[in-house]
Amino acid sequence: MSAQEYYIPNGTYWPIVGSVGVSTLFVGFANQMHGASWGGSVMAIGFAILVFMMFGWFGQVVNESVNGNYNNQVDRSFRWGMSWFIFSEVMFFAAFFGALFYARQLSVPWLGGADNNLFTPELWNGFSATWQQVAMNTPAAISQAGMEYSVPVKLVDTWGLPALNTLLLLLSGVTLTFAHHALREGKRNQIVGWLVATIVLGVLFLGFQIAEYGHAYHDGLKLTSGIYGSTFYMLTGFHGFHVTVGAIMLTVILYRVQKGHFSADSHFGFEGVAWYWHFVDVVWLGLFVFVYWV
Repeated sequence: MSAQEYYIPNGTYWPIVGSVGVSTLFVGFANQMHGASWGGSVMAIGFAILVFMMFGWFGQVVNESVNGNYNNQVDRSFRWGMSWFIFSEVMFFAAFFGALFYARQLSVPWLGGADNNLFTPELWNGFSATWQQVAMNTPAAISQAGMEYSVPVKLVDTWGLPALNTLLLLLSGVTLTFAHHALREGKRNQIVGWLVATIVLGVLFLGFQIAEYGHAYHDGLKLTSGIYGSTFYMLTGFHGFHVTVGAIMLTVILYRVQKGHFSADSHFGFEGVAWYWHFVDVVWLGLFVFVYWV
């Protein structure tokens, strides 16, 4: 295909398959959260459909790229598409960070009588309008009312596993950058080595996050621990999901590097995954500061 031609892809059914998978996944998730016995099974079916769609659709795109069907115009389209996708991810996490900000900086002080709020009585004896106290101190009236509420005996230690995971993700960003430079220089063995190091660091991050969740759950910090528990698990949990997706993407890129799919001048598949991984790194820095530290 010449550089002047405008590539028009053939019709495909993969978007329909993906829509069915996403719909099935979220229907199962919603019913699972509401205690339906069949929710988990429907979630698994939706997830399986999504995995099938990804293998099929991405495999088709890879084959078209390897066969030389794409030109510079397609490359620009891919770059714009990935840019908008990452922007949508930025807004996704911005919504959760916004909820955290609202709860910490507005709701909690307001419950303590800030801004001349004279209509809020003392919620319980010893109530303190601070974020940490809201997480640790819960009125007995909630339990007496029959509502499930878990009171943590202690919160996650900032300078324990979270700090270690911060170091791991920062190192993974460095190793991925080294892999990118090696790709530009055509040093295949170095590319593979640095990519493997990046994937290992990502998997270690996930392992330590699972261990952190185990300790937090044992200490009573759960989704039922009020606004603190829900924001903690929603933010860190969705980030862990993104790390998992990123590690899978890096593994696919490693396979493609070994197959010789990339060159020093044409390797947007690698670059797109690198953009995503660096985005995940930046989000974690925000989580470490605003969820664990301050």
